[in-house]
Amino acid sequence: MAGYKETPRQKMIAMMYLVLTALLALNVSKEILDAFLVVNDSIATTNEKFERKINETYIKFEQQYNLNQEKVGDEWEEAQKVKKLTNSMIKYVDSLKYTVIAATEGIPMQEAKVIELVNVAKKDNYDAPTHFFVGSDTKRGAAEDLKDSINIYRERMLKFIDEDEREIFDNRFGLRTDGDYYNANGQKLDWVHYNFYHTILAADVTILNKIKAEIFNSESDVINYLYSSITEEDFKFSGLSAKVIPKSSYVFKGDEYNAEILVAAIDETQNPIVYVRFNADTMTQNQIQNGDYDEKIEGEKGSATLILPASAEGSKKYAGMIEMTNPYGDKSYFHFKQDFLVAKPSATISPTKMNVFYRGVDNPVAVSASGKADSQLDIRISDGSMIRTDTGYIVKDLPNEAYETTISVYAEEQGEKRFMGSQKFRIKRLPDPLAMVIGADQDGKIDKKRLLTNPFLLCSLPDYVDFKYDFKVNSFTMIVPTRGGGQYVSTEKSESMMFTDKMKNLIESLGKDDIIIFQDIKVRGPEGPRKISSINIAIK
Repeated sequence: MAGYKETPRQKMIAMMYLVLTALLALNVSKEILDAFLVVNDSIATTNEKFERKINETYIKFEQQYNLNQEKVGDEWEEAQKVKKLTNSMIKYVDSLKYTVIAATEGIPMQEAKVIELVNVAKKDNYDAPTHFFVGSDTKRGAAEDLKDSINIYRERMLKFIDEDEREIFDNRFGLRTDGDYYNANGQKLDWVHYNFYHTILAADVTILNKIKAEIFNSESDVINYLYSSITEEDFKFSGLSAKVIPKSSYVFKGDEYNAEILVAAIDETQNPIVYVRFNADTMTQNQIQNGDYDEKIEGEKGSATLILPASAEGSKKYAGMIEMTNPYGDKSYFHFKQDFLVAKPSATISPTKMNVFYRGVDNPVAVSASGKADSQLDIRISDGSMIRTDTGYIVKDLPNEAYETTISVYAEEQGEKRFMGSQKFRIKRLPDPLAMVIGADQDGKIDKKRLLTNPFLLCSLPDYVDFKYDFKVNSFTMIVPTRGGGQYVSTEKSESMMFTDKMKNLIESLGKDDIIIFQDIKVRGPEGPRKISSINIAIK
């Protein structure tokens, strides 16, 4: 087997895996549980750095592709396949992580995606995770599918490597599921049972993040391999072409448009001269000789920088020529043209479900800024807190004493923060829900058998509230008056949402048009218990 030298990154992953393996062999105490959290945080932080580093390589790759698509096209196409495969695999591993957290903790999937492992109450539980990953005699566990997916991903990634070098990369990738695994008693285990049988949730999450680290490591190795296959000889052009590289083609009013102008096969020994015409699509050598240009820029080390004030909004364009001296002393000219847009700084902040924020619940909100990626935005809130999700942001922790809050948006631009805009939102208490019984018609009438089939009281928010929150009925009183008014026949109280046996017997004795009143209804909402309005129903 061919030998290879491990990179510092690979050594770090291996070291964290050894620590994780050692922890799995120990009984779960508070100290061991805390150690899992530390290891998991370290791996998660490493994964974030991995992802940023890999994205930088993709950016460099794309730059080379844009410079010479014909020569770099094949490698760039392969790189896009690697990216697609890896993104799909990372998304799949994350989905397993969120699903096992949700199943073990008993929380919605959306909450499982954002909760920190340290805040998971059942992180030392192993029954639910084992059932999920290992399965049973009648159900295939999720870890078997994970194992198959890892093997398929690994085989596909190796196909991007030349056959005579695959053995080296095969050793470097990790992601092995065919090794010899033994428990503390020396009993041989398969990959699924070794990693996921009777392991606590904290360990499972850490293992999944470790698998993500190995996936990122494989992606990094393959992308760097493809990128390194583009040799310097690939960029010895048979001809030269002019290039304009703007720092941004979307400029805010009051700023400057900044672009670098160069010949693609740059020669740092040259000091090019650039001639520019504004609001033009073309330029000729005759115009240069006649002085028909708006600006002349003397560059150095192969390039020149064009700076234009963005004083007015709208679409702008310019064209020009680069003057270079060839090895024979003759002047060569290369044409270029470019356009850009000048706009006012602006941000869009919109709640996705309502026009106010409610206390005690997660309020989804969408935030965007013109010409800026989400990763460039810095979102701030005056009262409350905000967290990022896969679909936007969540506003929560709104204080009781606040009745208004402001969301402000800043964008990262050339190392500085630029204010993009803000918006105020009202803060309100979530409206009272409406009590109801299943089966009642619009007139409040219900069949007696239907009522006894669903012997409980529910509640839900009014239709005008575009928000979902599950209020729970804690207690209520049921009153049945005599026909035609008069004294009450009976009053019964329930300390839950369910009808008591006495209530059921009383309902059984009722006849057509008899009235039932549900009052003193107490429910639990996001800010604690509250009392809601009564309802009346009649027996059909």
